[in-house]
Amino acid sequence: MKKILFLLFLLTISIKGFSQETKVKYDEVLAKSLHADEYGMKKYVFCLLKSGTNTTASKEETQKLFEGHMANINKLAKEGKLAVAGPFMKNDRNYRGIYIFNVETIAEAEALVATDPAIKAKLLEAELTPWYCSAALQEVPQIHEKIAKTKM
Repeated sequence: MKKILFLLFLLTISIKGFSQETKVKYDEVLAKSLHADEYGMKKYVFCLLKSGTNTTASKEETQKLFEGHMANINKLAKEGKLAVAGPFMKNDRNYRGIYIFNVETIAEAEALVATDPAIKAKLLEAELTPWYCSAALQEVPQIHEKIAKTKM
């Protein structure tokens, strides 16, 4: 019994020591640069992209508008206004994709949505809502650049 208690004691000390060694320290400079609050969070605007009302666009017109859509995504990401964007897989809800705008207000996001050719042409429709998430999310585009072998 004494051996078991001694082993449990050693295990507890080992775990406690290990957890203290691997504990991540708060980085105030990084937190401030990302405009994080005390929880490491910040406001964003979540945008759900759905199929729009334009069902008469030709295949060529649709292709050109979606090329503009992709160029706009890349532009907004480079400007730091778009933290995340991506399409949904095939679904029965007419959901096409999402944007997570690195802005605090719906009005700011509406101005950014207005720059998307596919939305302007009503191929896509945008639904916007305020969202609260980790401030680290806005680091995704820079990380993605490092892991994407082929650019879109």
